[in-house]
Amino acid sequence: MTTTPTTRDDCAERDAADPLARFRDEFALPDGIVYLDGNSLGALPRATPGRVADVVEREWGRHLVASWNDAGWWDKPRTLGAALAPLVGAGADEVVVGDGTSANLFKTLVAALRLNPGRRVVVGEEGNFPTDLYITQGVVELFEGASTRLVGEDDAGLAAALEPGDVAVVLLSQVDYRTGALRDMAAATELAHAHGALVVWDLCHSVGALPIALSEAGADFAVGCTYKYLNAGPGAPAFTYVARRHHATARQPLTGWHGHAEPFGFTGEYVPAPGASRFLSGSQPLVAAAALEASLDIWARVDMAGVRAKSLAMTDLFLELTAGTGLEPVTPAEHARRGSQVSLRHPDGYPIVRALAERGVIGDFRAPDVLRFGFTPLYLRYVDVYDAAAALVDVLKTGEWREPRFDVRAQVT
Repeated sequence: MTTTPTTRDDCAERDAADPLARFRDEFALPDGIVYLDGNSLGALPRATPGRVADVVEREWGRHLVASWNDAGWWDKPRTLGAALAPLVGAGADEVVVGDGTSANLFKTLVAALRLNPGRRVVVGEEGNFPTDLYITQGVVELFEGASTRLVGEDDAGLAAALEPGDVAVVLLSQVDYRTGALRDMAAATELAHAHGALVVWDLCHSVGALPIALSEAGADFAVGCTYKYLNAGPGAPAFTYVARRHHATARQPLTGWHGHAEPFGFTGEYVPAPGASRFLSGSQPLVAAAALEASLDIWARVDMAGVRAKSLAMTDLFLELTAGTGLEPVTPAEHARRGSQVSLRHPDGYPIVRALAERGVIGDFRAPDVLRFGFTPLYLRYVDVYDAAAALVDVLKTGEWREPRFDVRAQVT
């Protein structure tokens, strides 16, 4: 049985019936651009410049130090954490916003090792985002006898790594940054717990892209960034999730005064704050936090089930329209195993991505050979997906990517 190819008119009909279409106007999107890189840096919400300007000009410029109280600056890591918590399936007291993903990975990995004395193995993933691997390497250097053990994408490899009974903590990405493969969070967490290990989840490529259920899955810790699907801007603060059952006992290593139980008591001894607040350290970037706040105002009105449904429909469409081009899909075909991106392999992936960008279709490249395209349902239309796929097919057909100028590497790929 053959199926009729999807046309651009079909896509326009989908857009007309799309319940998420109303959100597109809330983003400042450049004319003539199809932006398929929101999994790297999200588009700018229209409300963000005004919110940031208000913090700079009014809260800081006119009210000065009074804004620590009057504008809620001091509590911003907690109020933003509470606003973000529904997006990760957590309680309001289980999430704080602050610092970067790397620092938060360091804090949670050390805390997990301390909660699991007598065990000194940290299990990680082969091919995980480099910062996860690098931070893990730094953490194990601090614990005598500690080591890492790397596994692949399947749970069989994870089970084998856990079998010796010496694993303290497992660090996993819910969505693989290169392939877009989605892990079963509940199954992997249950498996780790059955072997006496704790789990830290990296949500950088899943938060804002699909529904997440940290508490339901029994996760111990999680970290994530906010500048990708959450559209909080370059350098936006990251977040940390700490399961409520660990609040009284988890101890992180960067024991700064913002994580103290009585920070304005100015005592000489550290006493951790209650709840996830104990994972805070120092002063937070409040101007950047204002950009996140503007974005979370949008996300508070979003149905994540609808986001997931549209994400899968758009990635299905892109895979359909680029089939037969010679590009090898590395993103899983099964919906249950797919995040919100499509990754295609080609030995000359970099110049193809650059040639496509010159046509106004923005994706990115991940070494050694992966063309990566992110699908952000709040501001992407089905006609955008169609146009992007058509441009990619034509770039390959004409061979224009072979022009030497497209092979000149930029610092950021």
